[in-house]
Amino acid sequence: MTDPRDMIRQAEQQCQQRGARFTPIRRRVLELIATTRGGLKAYELLDRLAAEHAAARPPTVYRALEFLIDQGLVHRIESLNAYVACPCPEHAHGFQLLICRHCGRVEELHLDEVNDHLTRRARELGFEVQRQTIELLGQCDACRQSLSHAVSAESP
Repeated sequence: MTDPRDMIRQAEQQCQQRGARFTPIRRRVLELIATTRGGLKAYELLDRLAAEHAAARPPTVYRALEFLIDQGLVHRIESLNAYVACPCPEHAHGFQLLICRHCGRVEELHLDEVNDHLTRRARELGFEVQRQTIELLGQCDACRQSLSHAVSAESP
């Protein structure tokens, strides 16, 4: 897992270079997402933010999320309706997400050849790709190992 402090520093630099306002609320939303293992749903985010800022409302959270997604700092996990911090926002191409169904861990891959192939094939079929989300749901190595140890411990 990337250090959340590094993610925040990188986000500040990126926003400054782009002339985008990285407000305290946007920063805090990114901090909350970056320090949560796996994805964080918008209303979980709102609950955490409201504990610190009484004026926090759903539009506040959704505007911050929209900004962070537009800046490439956060990804929406479509299958979970949750958000995860991007460990490498400088990467301008598409991405793929590996999502553990057991522990919720999310890993980001950058297999450009996969995205290029899909975009090229779509174009051949006369389709213009506007957004691409590739999520692979399964089980991470740590969960697989802990489950296999639990099963072998139960065996006579």
